[in-house]
Amino acid sequence: MLSKDTLFAVSLFPYLGFLWYLTRSQKMPRLALYGFYGTLVFVAVTIPAGIYAKVSLHAALANVDWLHGSAEVFLTLANILIVLGFSQALREKEQSTASTSSTQAVNSQEFSDQ
Repeated sequence: MLSKDTLFAVSLFPYLGFLWYLTRSQKMPRLALYGFYGTLVFVAVTIPAGIYAKVSLHAALANVDWLHGSAEVFLTLANILIVLGFSQALREKEQSTASTSSTQAVNSQEFSDQ
């Protein structure tokens, strides 16, 4: 059975592949993409925080509230960016659809007037 640390390290490779695909596809809302990259920032902050908690404070990161909460801020920010990115993309799609519908309505009205 893999240890949780090994499993965590191995899980980074599929996530990096996911980010590579999202970036190359250019279909992901830019703000949401930044949020997904922000998850890597969270990981980059959490690892040293966990090491510090274990070595200096002799406790698990989850048991050091101020340090754990500080690291979790980065995950919260990443999640906010993801939600805002998708929300913005949905609003833009709705506006685009409404604009297309109104243009089609005007065009069909002009056609029927002729």
